[in-house]
Amino acid sequence: MPSLNWIGKDAVVRHHQNVPFRLLEPVRALSCGADADANACSASGNLIVQGDNLHALKALLPRYAGQVKCIYIDPPYNTGNEGWAYNDNVNSPEIRQWLGAVVGKEGETLDRHDRWLCMMYPRLVLLRQFLREDGLIFVSIDDSELHHLRSLMDEIFGENRRLASLVWRTDGNFDNQAKIKNCHEHILAYATNPEQFPHPHVIDPSVGKGSKLNRAFIQNTIVKNGPKNPISSVLLLAGFPASVQTAIVPPRTNSWPHYDQAVLIENGELVSPVTASSGWSSRELLLEFIANGFKPVGDSKGQLTRFVLTGTGAIESVKERQQASHVISVIGGVGSTQAQSAALADMGFRFPFPKPVDLVKYLISMVAGKDSLILDSFAGSGTTGHAVLKQNAEDGGTRKFILVEMDEHIAKNVTAERVKRVSQGYTNAKGDAVPGLSPAGGGFQFCTLSAEPLFTPQGQIREDVTFAQLAEFVWFAETGTGYAGTATSPLLGEHEGRAVYLLYNGILKDKSVAGGNVLTGTVFDILPHFAGPKTIYAAACRLGAPRLQREQIAFKQTPYALAV
Repeated sequence: MPSLNWIGKDAVVRHHQNVPFRLLEPVRALSCGADADANACSASGNLIVQGDNLHALKALLPRYAGQVKCIYIDPPYNTGNEGWAYNDNVNSPEIRQWLGAVVGKEGETLDRHDRWLCMMYPRLVLLRQFLREDGLIFVSIDDSELHHLRSLMDEIFGENRRLASLVWRTDGNFDNQAKIKNCHEHILAYATNPEQFPHPHVIDPSVGKGSKLNRAFIQNTIVKNGPKNPISSVLLLAGFPASVQTAIVPPRTNSWPHYDQAVLIENGELVSPVTASSGWSSRELLLEFIANGFKPVGDSKGQLTRFVLTGTGAIESVKERQQASHVISVIGGVGSTQAQSAALADMGFRFPFPKPVDLVKYLISMVAGKDSLILDSFAGSGTTGHAVLKQNAEDGGTRKFILVEMDEHIAKNVTAERVKRVSQGYTNAKGDAVPGLSPAGGGFQFCTLSAEPLFTPQGQIREDVTFAQLAEFVWFAETGTGYAGTATSPLLGEHEGRAVYLLYNGILKDKSVAGGNVLTGTVFDILPHFAGPKTIYAAACRLGAPRLQREQIAFKQTPYALAV
């Protein structure tokens, strides 16, 4: 597969590995709801993180790797009319020339696009690690970087995992002086495993309420004549149901289906057997329906299907719609940035070019499951958090969100404050009370990133790191998955038949055993028992090779084994 190359690529391809791990530090004053009083960042609720998203994503990985069902991001479009800085401290001659440089209007020079690609690459690599096996990522972009983004996504996620290239028709104002008016943006969608992506149970927002897609039943004729549908005869037995109470259809050969004798319908059913001849679209299913005593039968999609005679002699299938699926590649009817700006102003915020909440809600609704975890690492005004709360309110879901916003002012005064108001209710600019979408159980925890990384410059674990915090990094280093819950025992859990242990900060319950960070015979004897293979992380090991082999122990020394 062709790959994209640019100035600085060699320096950023593995840059995510060099980004230091940091801790998430809760800020109680900026949190709200049930998690506001938590001393540590919770994995059970909504989360807003203020900080550079490259460092924030690295900090979130040990808890959330492989657990996110849907990612939506709206990164800088790099149009030349916006201001954003690339300063990821990549130590290469090419990028050192750009550190701290603002990407602004620079004519048509390629260095602007190079810097954008250098910014995006490590972030997309980290985002990929968050997705579940059935996960999905949506990325908004416009024409400025569409071609570069598609090549980048193909390289990182895989071209065969591109699910769709969606076009969003951006309703609202546009440049009336332009020769060709631009009224669209793009949304690239990639799935971890596209074959696991089911038909979305949603209908395109531009479809009118009167559309047959919104009906409880799908009713269509099964008469279908053509080379692939040869004429055959079906015996309709007495009692075959009809869609009318009474009717008489004379014998005929001039229209389909042909009948060998009159069709007599009384009390909504066929009075006597009659042979119908035609080409059919569902002949086998029709025969199964007749053999089943006219009780509904399941089609290839599992939809319960019955058949009826109409007053004109047609035979139609009537399928009970489980839930409609009608997603098309062009999205419309979800609002505009202008309308969303006005809505934010009504809430008391000013924010340029916010994505419509109904656009993001529609994307989220495509993802199966009402308990999904949604991640947005370019959170901006908090539209994704708003969309999650709105979708939950509509369908009774329990979806959770993680939002990351770099700008401190925006994160505190727009992102967090907007989500708080939407969740718990607020008074709008007109003085009207607007009820919250989840006033009882809503809320989030607000976190910042620790100023110092998890490891000191000398490579040692910081002294203030708790056992529970280090346990997340140990579990991630060993399994590549996020750690759920809070560790309180040296036995962190079992993964693929192997137990994972951590000895750190005297977590052992038996206070008569000195230390606890070193694996000795005495320490091992009081560890929670596991009969199979074990990986034990500790500062040192005093067990000999014979016993390690006998006990099926793989010893790994902290902190050196945590360079993940």
